[in-house]
Amino acid sequence: MSLDSVTNFALSFTSLLLNILTYAIIIRALMSWFNPSPENPIVRFVNEITDPILVPLSRLVPRIGMIDISPIVAIVLLNALQWMLESSLRG
Repeated sequence: MSLDSVTNFALSFTSLLLNILTYAIIIRALMSWFNPSPENPIVRFVNEITDPILVPLSRLVPRIGMIDISPIVAIVLLNALQWMLESSLRG
């Protein structure tokens, strides 16, 4: 297995994980508009995978009125992380 194929696999894998996390954050933000039951397995799953990012960010990022912008900040940070990883592995 060549170094190129390992690098491509690592890029594809991290890109997939970061995209899944981004979509989960979007789903969580949309779910907050409808206030679903926290016992729902889908709600629990989405909360479990997004809490490690959103809970610390929501403490750091101030709300704008009643709007929590931490999901937007999280998505921007995930995109920046993905760009940095791709640049360092390809560069």
